[in-house]
Amino acid sequence: MARGTDTRKKIMDIAQDAVLAKGFDATSIEEIVATAEITKSGFFYHFRDKNALAHALIERHIIVEDALFDDVLGRGKELSDDPLQAALIGLKLLAELIEDMPGGHPGCIVATAVYQDRLFDKNVHEANRRAVQGWRARFLAMFEEIAAVYPIRDDVALAHLADMVSAVVEGGLLMSRAMGDPKITAQQVLLMRSYVKLLFSPTAQ
Repeated sequence: MARGTDTRKKIMDIAQDAVLAKGFDATSIEEIVATAEITKSGFFYHFRDKNALAHALIERHIIVEDALFDDVLGRGKELSDDPLQAALIGLKLLAELIEDMPGGHPGCIVATAVYQDRLFDKNVHEANRRAVQGWRARFLAMFEEIAAVYPIRDDVALAHLADMVSAVVEGGLLMSRAMGDPKITAQQVLLMRSYVKLLFSPTAQ
């Protein structure tokens, strides 16, 4: 059982690296099989096709990202009882985490699948949608906690603000890749943090 689990993880790790480097379409089962040093039947024992592999990668990505956000935002709450300050700390920790990754953040499996969504079936589309909806719900709850204490200083829907977090991170990853500068994503997160601070901070008397 452990060997089978190890092989499945190995396949997924190899596939993830290849997909983030060049996309799902350019990543073949033959390439994965050769790198993993297994037979094709060994691949199909774990995944019936590339759709099943993509679905598994997205599900794993959701778990990893949820754990990451739980950590940085949870640490923010541990350091401050004030919801605004806790969020600002959490976003600062997120930026630092991204900046400290060797070579920058590797990219997002969810975004990669969206770019090539015609390759996939409804199960993959639904997993992608669930990932984005989960991030929206997480950050919407965070902003609702802040808005319960601090009046918002602009006509901004909190749900749209929650979506902006994902948009900034994903956009930052795209810019980092295009410019060859791994620091861009962290810089964008810090700019978003400044916007959140200005949006909720009381006007100076």
